[in-house]
Amino acid sequence: MIFSKECAENPKLLSPLTLAFIGDGVYELMVRERLVLTANMSVNNLHKKSVLMVKASAQSELYGVLEPLLSEEELIVMKRGRNANSTKAPKKSNPNEYRRATGVEALFGYLYLTGNYDRLSEIFEIGIKEVFTNNNK
Repeated sequence: MIFSKECAENPKLLSPLTLAFIGDGVYELMVRERLVLTANMSVNNLHKKSVLMVKASAQSELYGVLEPLLSEEELIVMKRGRNANSTKAPKKSNPNEYRRATGVEALFGYLYLTGNYDRLSEIFEIGIKEVFTNNNK
């Protein structure tokens, strides 16, 4: 196991940026799995579609969709991620969008590490439907 036993038992002990680090990977894997299972296309097209879904602006939209649906605990985690002092946003990214995206990633990391996979899937499905299906991205 990578994390200490205390952190594995209570991911609240991890920094929000650490939660976002793992959440980034979890979210990207979920996006890739969704694309592979729903569309038979070239790897190049899969990559292009996944980039559209994992970029900061898309995750920032996801933040807005999820915010009213979260429990108090989940909202605290997402806001901790959003408010974390991180390095500068990438040049092509809006700093506010980047911070909100970090909040979403922290939430995904937290839910993953707590083993709350059903809730993780639930909010992923809501986000995909609201942000990507309804907006025809």
